[in-house]
Amino acid sequence: MFPTVLLVSDRPQFEDAWRNVLVEMAMEPRVVRPDAFAQSFTPAQIVAQDPSASSARITAVVIDAGAALYDEDELLAAVGLSRAMRAATVVALPEGRAFASIEDLLEDLCGGLVARPGSDLRRIAGALARRRDGERAKRFEYLTVSPRPSELLAVLGDGTALLLSRPVSDEDDGSEVESITLEGDAHSATLKLGSGRELSLRASSVVSANGVNGHKTNGATFTGGTGSPGSASASGVLAVDGARLGARLRELRLAAGLTQAELARRTGIHRPNIARVEAGRHTPSLETLARLASAIGVSTTAVLAGE
Repeated sequence: MFPTVLLVSDRPQFEDAWRNVLVEMAMEPRVVRPDAFAQSFTPAQIVAQDPSASSARITAVVIDAGAALYDEDELLAAVGLSRAMRAATVVALPEGRAFASIEDLLEDLCGGLVARPGSDLRRIAGALARRRDGERAKRFEYLTVSPRPSELLAVLGDGTALLLSRPVSDEDDGSEVESITLEGDAHSATLKLGSGRELSLRASSVVSANGVNGHKTNGATFTGGTGSPGSASASGVLAVDGARLGARLRELRLAAGLTQAELARRTGIHRPNIARVEAGRHTPSLETLARLASAIGVSTTAVLAGE
């Protein structure tokens, strides 16, 4: 059975629109009325109500903020419960400015998965599908030589971006990286060096010791070409610094002659949220960073390189 997504709404038109998109993304929507959300969230309770859902596994929630029940307090309680239950959560805002005063908090709670009127539901549902994948932090999305010297730049499947100082193991002789190949499942990568050596790097070994994006490390260890383990230095894994990232975005935006208001118009991201990112008070997800970079006219790597 497909992973179950709770669709919290009392509006048939909303339910139909989201149901179709979720099914396209290989997720099984299960409608729950807002007043029954708290009682029907856990898998055990859903099974009790519907025996056919015996293998249901709740990994995500879509909350219709336009439902009749929701004012600011009720909406925050629902979103907070969903996040406390470790479910990937989307909030779909209605027309108007009813929740304008809490939009920043909703953005933080949902990791940017806030659907506004006119949003591309398929894009948001696709992001939701990725978020519900508990293994995504153990896979490489992107691995390359950093634009800065003596570093690799790794982007994991959950959007964590890390700078890896070379040498990454005792077998890394520091020679030029000729090629990087992600293995079939992207859990590991093979680096071919100019000296002829090959190094194997596992994504699970490069998670920051301080728990970047909420993930705790299993130890930053690297496997060299001979298969013998080596240990990264204390500075071998560096989390992307939110303050420096924000300063870099502001620098690039100004260089492109854009105001925050224009950048907000181009991206659909509210100007106060952009201001918070530039001030270093919020570190955006990789998806949000890519939207900002594209609107400025630069690559995501160019922004990260300024770290």
